[in-house]
Amino acid sequence: MSYLTDRKRAQGMGSGRQGTTHHWHMMISSVALIVMTPIFILVFGAGFGGTYEEVLAYFGRPFPAIVTGLTLIAAVVHFTSEAKEAVEDYVHGAAQKLTLIGLTIFCYTLIAVGLFALARIAL
Repeated sequence: MSYLTDRKRAQGMGSGRQGTTHHWHMMISSVALIVMTPIFILVFGAGFGGTYEEVLAYFGRPFPAIVTGLTLIAAVVHFTSEAKEAVEDYVHGAAQKLTLIGLTIFCYTLIAVGLFALARIAL
């Protein structure tokens, strides 16, 4: 039985030295999403109500396609960063490594499929 206080148990373990960097990355992506989400909603909403050909022509224009692509990338990168942090906090050992690999593969696949679909529509 150990009679160490919580402070003594934690002393000497050091910090991960990544907290501030992660915090600033999340703040930057949050601000980017705050700006991009209303623009995306307006752009996406303007494409509704038309025929299939009209919607394809609308998203074939550069501005709607770029806004949609940037919003997709920013949202998935933000989600990935926060999900990795949650996995690192709550999953340990080999399961943590496998979960992080699976999460990374899933998120990059999501970005690739979304951009591919957008490119097919835009081109």
